[in-house]
Amino acid sequence: MLIRSATPADVPAVLPMVAKICALHDSWDSAKYGFIPHPEQRYEQWLTRLANNERSVFLVTEVERNLVAFVVATVEREIPIYRLQEFAFIHDIWVESEYRQQGVARQMLIIVIERFHQMGVKQIRLDTAFVNEAARRLFASCGFRISTIEMLMEFSQ
Repeated sequence: MLIRSATPADVPAVLPMVAKICALHDSWDSAKYGFIPHPEQRYEQWLTRLANNERSVFLVTEVERNLVAFVVATVEREIPIYRLQEFAFIHDIWVESEYRQQGVARQMLIIVIERFHQMGVKQIRLDTAFVNEAARRLFASCGFRISTIEMLMEFSQ
């Protein structure tokens, strides 16, 4: 198993995993994650740019020349009312089901954390679905803590 920085050539192999993470999020909460059809197509240009951006971390995990996991994170500007001017944000992390429970996600997170620390970024944030207890346990074990709780209210049409 090899965890490495993604290249633009990896993007086509990552897009089916993006489709899976979007479908999973939609199944958990379609009000929050009501994606347009084929959201992975909208990721293509963005991921290609991130693969060439030194202020982002886009990793893939490769097993026997097949990509089985990815994580994508960027440095974001904070709104100017806070002392903190920028933070890293982990947008997505995915491990194909047959490779879960093998430490892949943890290893990728450790690399993400190390890279942002080396960049001098002072804070890393992420969102996780309320129902995703396994992810919350993983993130907590890597040093993340609950910061805010987002709440949602829907209006019927």
